[in-house]
Amino acid sequence: MSELLAEVLRRITPERLRAAAVAVTSIPSPTGREATLAAWLADQMQMSGISGQVQRIDDDQANAVGRVGSRRTGRDLMLYAPIDTLTTGDPAEDVPWIGPELRPDMRPEAMADGDFVQGLGAGNPKGHAACVLVVGQAYAEAVEAVEAEPKGDLVLAFGAGGMPTNAIGSGRANTGHGVGASFLLERGWYTDHAIIAKPGDFVAYDEVGLCWFELTVKGIHTYAGSRHRLAYENPIVTAAELIVRLERWLAGFPARHRTATAAPQGIIGSVAGGWERMLAVTPAACRIRLDIRLAPGQTPLAVRRELEAFVGADAECELVAHIPATTTDPGSWVITETIRAWEAASGRPHAPVPDNSGATDANILRARGIPTARVGMPKAPLPGIDFALGMNTVQVTEMRRLSEVLARVAVANSEEER
Repeated sequence: MSELLAEVLRRITPERLRAAAVAVTSIPSPTGREATLAAWLADQMQMSGISGQVQRIDDDQANAVGRVGSRRTGRDLMLYAPIDTLTTGDPAEDVPWIGPELRPDMRPEAMADGDFVQGLGAGNPKGHAACVLVVGQAYAEAVEAVEAEPKGDLVLAFGAGGMPTNAIGSGRANTGHGVGASFLLERGWYTDHAIIAKPGDFVAYDEVGLCWFELTVKGIHTYAGSRHRLAYENPIVTAAELIVRLERWLAGFPARHRTATAAPQGIIGSVAGGWERMLAVTPAACRIRLDIRLAPGQTPLAVRRELEAFVGADAECELVAHIPATTTDPGSWVITETIRAWEAASGRPHAPVPDNSGATDANILRARGIPTARVGMPKAPLPGIDFALGMNTVQVTEMRRLSEVLARVAVANSEEER
């Protein structure tokens, strides 16, 4: 183990990781409103001698980014994590769709209990972002302490708008789907390779993309008192029948498009039809919105045509959002070095995990030409854990292991000549 690596690892303590997880979890950052957290992250980087700064997208949305400089005789590495939460922590926005009320873990108020930290987004993405922050701070401090001369820069990037969501409320529509990562790269924060810290206890070189579709079922607007006298065709009923068939079709979609690493899933996420204030009438249309994941190699129009062939004349079909699936060469330096680091930190051989269907900002980084590895933590081992609790819980022991992986790759990069 090199002197620099030993010094970095010495500085990555459970106490430091726990404090970082508590702090980032306690700063609300729903998609589109990450600026306050970005400012805090920039301040924390600056306190460790990193040239941290806030990169504003608008008044409410911002990235945080910093750089540990080098001799620039090597390659630059980015450690990246998104910082926005999937839900908001606001009962007016989240309830009743998340449940009848907000549980404590669904609020942006961190609770530390032994090896665990809970609160909105504590596991995904904030625990991962906390690891990137602490590793970057430890690396910068260690470089100064041992008077190392890194050959390549280390960039720490915390991206806004990483969640698969459109805007909350009115205003700029493109606040999610990787808008922060894209803005970051457009404004010069570009590196030779990158690691994104997102959930999953393995190293991934590819992942699925996503398509969002809107199906419009047509009907006839009429009145309850005239149902028996006028033409009657309720699109809500037709949509319900289509939804039942569509759910079965989606269940079979992964088998039709499975790859060695991906089993792209699909889900119906929203149904809208009619006036909630006026139940005496039928609407002339009902909308079904769904998310279908794409395996690497699939195209959005191929998926649209497959969906159109299934729904036939029952609905009009439009593609309303798309992020492509991407792949990094599994033999590239960042993939092989991250696997090597994972094995060293985990004490066991790395094995690829199949049937993945989660998409991250790695797709944005790869699509812009940056070879990117994805690595993260497993879900916290709690009894009765559900999707939300998994998102909202992080285990400090696993934070330490992930941080060691990131630190090992950062130090290895610092020693590599171009």
